[in-house]
Amino acid sequence: MENNALVVFQDKKIRRTWFNDEWWFVAIDIIEALTDSKNPKGYLKDMRRRDESFEQGWGQIATALKIDTAGGTQNINCVSTKGAFRLIQSIPSIKAEPFKRWLAQVGYERVKEIENPELAQKRMKEIYKSKGYSEDWIEKRVRGIAVRDELTDEWDKRGVKTDKEYSILTAEISKATFGMTPNEYKEFKGLKDENLRDHMNDLELIFTMLGERVSTEITKKEDAQGFHECEDTAKRGGRIAGNARKETEKELGSPITSSENYLFETEKKKKIEKKK
Repeated sequence: MENNALVVFQDKKIRRTWFNDEWWFVAIDIIEALTDSKNPKGYLKDMRRRDESFEQGWGQIATALKIDTAGGTQNINCVSTKGAFRLIQSIPSIKAEPFKRWLAQVGYERVKEIENPELAQKRMKEIYKSKGYSEDWIEKRVRGIAVRDELTDEWDKRGVKTDKEYSILTAEISKATFGMTPNEYKEFKGLKDENLRDHMNDLELIFTMLGERVSTEITKKEDAQGFHECEDTAKRGGRIAGNARKETEKELGSPITSSENYLFETEKKKKIEKKK
């Protein structure tokens, strides 16, 4: 992935950079795209002065990042995607209205999904289907998400709190199951910021689920408490899935792990090509 890149919004170029595993956007570029201000920097300063919630809102996640400019690389205030939404909401401009209406619609849909989780699952399936995934793959992917959610709920109840701890436990299961951490697996598949599981085939998803499901069951059975005990159950759950993977590979005569991804061809198309 290129460290810096452009996106186009309403015919205006928005500079962005990859930071902390997500895109960050140049704040003054957003202001320039949505206002008629001839001084975007001054406009941003005025917003900070008049918006009492600035420091508690998107201002907290604004930061100076290195951005390529005509005069060379400079530190420029950027906002995350969440911060960009907050910034757009604060701009009293007719140009921002379409985006605000879209945000309101998205917010309404999310509230309805909280009230009825089946709506969220239906939306998820429709998104995957529109991307070219088969019904069979989608069912496994959705089931995998449910298995993952149950595991993380157990971790949360047992004192696992920080993102770093979640990442370590996930890496332990993956390493024991496939011989690779998620980051190593993404590199193996040639992925960068894409979701690893969206690029797994059927068997990869199945063994991922097995490792996480067994980890959940061991954690519950032994009433593991705290990060270190959960780390032990994660390793053991992953090891059981890893042993099953190795036995399957021995029977099939081929590895379960695959470097294939769906960056250029959909899962459904690749499956059809294999049958020819």
